[in-house]
Amino acid sequence: MTPLRIIAFVFSGLFVLVLSVGAWAATAVPAGNRNETQPEIPRDAVIRTQQTNDTFEGKFQKVLRLFENDRKLISKIQKTAKRYDIDPVHIIGAIVGEHTYNVDAVDQLQSYYVKALAYAETRIRFEHNGESVTDFVHRPEFASCESLRDSYELWTCREDVFNARFRGQSLPDQSFGKTFFQPLFAGQTFGLGQLNPLTALMMSDMAKKQGRQRKLDVRKPSVIYQTIMDPDKSLHYMAAVLRTAIDDYQKIAGFDISSNPGITATLYNLGGTKARATALALENQKRSASGESLKLPEENYYGWLVNNRIDTLRGLLN
Repeated sequence: MTPLRIIAFVFSGLFVLVLSVGAWAATAVPAGNRNETQPEIPRDAVIRTQQTNDTFEGKFQKVLRLFENDRKLISKIQKTAKRYDIDPVHIIGAIVGEHTYNVDAVDQLQSYYVKALAYAETRIRFEHNGESVTDFVHRPEFASCESLRDSYELWTCREDVFNARFRGQSLPDQSFGKTFFQPLFAGQTFGLGQLNPLTALMMSDMAKKQGRQRKLDVRKPSVIYQTIMDPDKSLHYMAAVLRTAIDDYQKIAGFDISSNPGITATLYNLGGTKARATALALENQKRSASGESLKLPEENYYGWLVNNRIDTLRGLLN
């Protein structure tokens, strides 16, 4: 069993006691990067950028222009961040990272609204080899998830079970989201925040509670795609992802990452914050037992850029 599957198994069942960590006082993660130089950028990101005859710096400047030319977007980000009690620079950092390394920023926000309307009219199904995801998650292996009502807990549990019991075994060795939730362009994410439908489903309850968004229904894929393509709506799901990352690291790993946008951007990029916080908590329990200092959360290449350019990003909010 791979490390990720072990973490998924631990998380879906027995190992909730890891985390006597809850007894620790949360350790504030200082601003800035832990790495002096930028961690290696994945080859796929390099190839995508080369194929468009662009550079990472060029894409970074392009997304900056999107913000500079659309003060309404900045205002929406600030209002949304306030609802979720996060610094708006966390949202800006996530958008900048996605559009620097994963996709090119569109020249005008209006393009996303147009695409959102197109998705609303598209017939989409969440399935794999003819089996709908709604039927799949009612297999006996998912019984331990049935009692969960919060959308984040429910879909995280289902993802953990998928990783532990199906991924690379009876189903392809790829993520739950890629297997069942990306029928249009497998492997891609969508919209201003480059969200995938599974992430949106996870964040549905928080977005409803904090942002008064309509609760998403897995049986209505077109509505989910339309939601993550619409900037006004997707900002709520982005904020919910970032708020959840901050909460997971505080509750599980004992770290306050709310003052380090590079760490939240890293987690936005990687996903799986609960499993990652659990793994870090386990490592620090071992370190503590042997008298070693705690390992702090570290930024990846994506989060490193956010921290490295933080003054520029904060300047957008003025």
